[in-house]
Amino acid sequence: MSETISFPEMSNDPEAEGVVATWFAQTGETVKAGQVIAEVMVDKVSVDVEAPIDGVITCLVEEEGTAKQGQEIARID
Repeated sequence: MSETISFPEMSNDPEAEGVVATWFAQTGETVKAGQVIAEVMVDKVSVDVEAPIDGVITCLVEEEGTAKQGQEIARID
């Protein structure tokens, strides 16, 4: 089973972009549900992103890369 990880909704502006500030897990790494896998930022506000399921992560947005809210940033298989 595959699970999509999306950039969280952190702004009222639907077109707002943020930054994947830090990846705490790398592509190919096994992660556990609840493990913090990334820190994302929008307008100087940061949020930790947790893995929703156990599995192997594939990061789709590079560290310091930008993404729109709701955009897929990683996948766990």
